[in-house]
Amino acid sequence: MPANPLGLALRNKRVGPGKLVWARPELRAPESFTLSSPDFADGGPLPERYDGRLRGHNTSPALRWTAPPDATAELVLVAEDADSPFGSPNTHGLAAGIDPALGGLQVDGLTEAGAVPGIVLGKAGPHRGWFGPMPIRSHGPHRYVFQVFAVDRRLGLPAKFKLADLLGALPGHVIARATLTSTREKP
Repeated sequence: MPANPLGLALRNKRVGPGKLVWARPELRAPESFTLSSPDFADGGPLPERYDGRLRGHNTSPALRWTAPPDATAELVLVAEDADSPFGSPNTHGLAAGIDPALGGLQVDGLTEAGAVPGIVLGKAGPHRGWFGPMPIRSHGPHRYVFQVFAVDRRLGLPAKFKLADLLGALPGHVIARATLTSTREKP
């Protein structure tokens, strides 16, 4: 397939990790637990089946975490594209109300069909919870950063909350955090 002129034109335009939720000074906290996935290694490629509906099945990958601090009331998850060529990272996953005792989420655990009761799915792109990657062809590799924050109180976010709602609720309540990065590229 020939190169995509738009992807080539935007190849050097990327928002970068400095614009991720993770980089916000008010959300800094110890990285005292870890996040992993049986579906990909940290820094490794995200399997194509997790891509958005135009290319994949729009299912979310399985995630696992080690025990967060005892004072954790809930976990929240944000998955963002650090290499979006637009003004801010694209949000690809958004969830709150995650019980830290779960120890992880199964495949599809960030979708309406597969979410565990109690998890509140936020608006990620046109979907609730998970919006699978669809990097621009010929733009180069994209980093999809899964960020989990342990918070010291229940946030009580409504269904279909937006990233802005979460960012308003988190400051002063993040007690630990963990991150995991995957990559996707459409040559």
